[in-house]
Amino acid sequence: MPYRLLRFALSKKYPEPQMFSKPNKLKKHYDVVIIGGGGHGLAAAYYLARDYGITNVAVLEKNYIGSGGTGRNTAIIRSNYLTAEGVSFYDKSVKLFQDLSAEFNLNLFYSERGHFTMAHTDSALRTMRWRTEVNKHMGVESILVDRNFIKEKIPEIDLDCGHNMPIIGALYHPPGAIARHDAVAWGYGRGANMRGAEIHQNTTVTGIDVKNDKVVGVKTNKGTVETNKVLSAVAGYTPHITRMVGLRTPIVVHPLQACVTEPMKPWLNAIVVSASFHLYVSQSSRGELVMGASLDPYELHSTRSTLDFAEGLSGHTLELFPFLSEIKILRQWAGLSDMTPDFSPIMGTTCVEGFYIDAGWGTWGFKATPASGKTMASTVANDKDDETIIPFNLSRFGQYELVGEKGAASVGH
Repeated sequence: MPYRLLRFALSKKYPEPQMFSKPNKLKKHYDVVIIGGGGHGLAAAYYLARDYGITNVAVLEKNYIGSGGTGRNTAIIRSNYLTAEGVSFYDKSVKLFQDLSAEFNLNLFYSERGHFTMAHTDSALRTMRWRTEVNKHMGVESILVDRNFIKEKIPEIDLDCGHNMPIIGALYHPPGAIARHDAVAWGYGRGANMRGAEIHQNTTVTGIDVKNDKVVGVKTNKGTVETNKVLSAVAGYTPHITRMVGLRTPIVVHPLQACVTEPMKPWLNAIVVSASFHLYVSQSSRGELVMGASLDPYELHSTRSTLDFAEGLSGHTLELFPFLSEIKILRQWAGLSDMTPDFSPIMGTTCVEGFYIDAGWGTWGFKATPASGKTMASTVANDKDDETIIPFNLSRFGQYELVGEKGAASVGH
């Protein structure tokens, strides 16, 4: 480390403040308890304090901040979905993301790259055209592009894919972006904490007290607290929490794996997705290629990595970018994806008074962080589903009013 930098780091004149304060212990009562210290839970706490003045809030995280899906995703942001409900929601999130660095006074490394969803077949191209028209109808910028446009934007790509399923076109979404996922959680956490919310790490919820179908308290490994409002934002652990209040959901949990390569000089200024190859790839601000595939095919609560994933993903990546054959994979990991039958989230009020749910995000939870936090804060504060999330209420499954997003969310990104 250079001497001048070391001298600055050790200087008492420029102390770096802690990101969050560390509360001594749980209080006896909170107006709202949020289970889950990831991006969604912290964003809800932030907007509860900022927009509604509700600051007597406890965020309970069984591990450390961002240790779950928030720190295990691949940080892609987009709104080019298939349904009007999905496009409207994610467009709100994209617009919120664009101003977060300034709002938090924290560099989130937000970078617009443009998002390509490649079509290798006529049926895939029809779906891209469908999505394009829905996006345009909702005021979201997306266009159907041909091979020449793709090659101009991404000169390094092999459009013939080694003569295995050549690319015939793509859905191009210019606002597609990436950001530093853990910094998003830190920004929301710091903002909530500065406004009075408490963040309790290493605090495990062991039970939720319900009387006469109303929430009255939360049990933890550090004691019991009284509250009449509980928001569950725990992603893959949602079935464990909903059982505590006697709720059933159609959520199933699958592992989702990803990896990064060693750093390279910048060359890929776009996000590339191929549902046919079950892969997506972007280049981070540090030069690493961030890559992932579809869900592991088995239902399992596990974050283990597998050789099968690395081999399969590498093979398909080389079909798109053959020159990467000598590049090394630096590390790989897995997260838990809470999947719903219609590939859309479950949000809002439930039949248990005072219990709110923010779950079912599958492989698309990070990009929803700002809009999820803002709409769930509105829902909790007013005890009524925010207008944006009414289509995503748990009751839709009993009423057979599904929001089918599989055509826009079938790859883990």
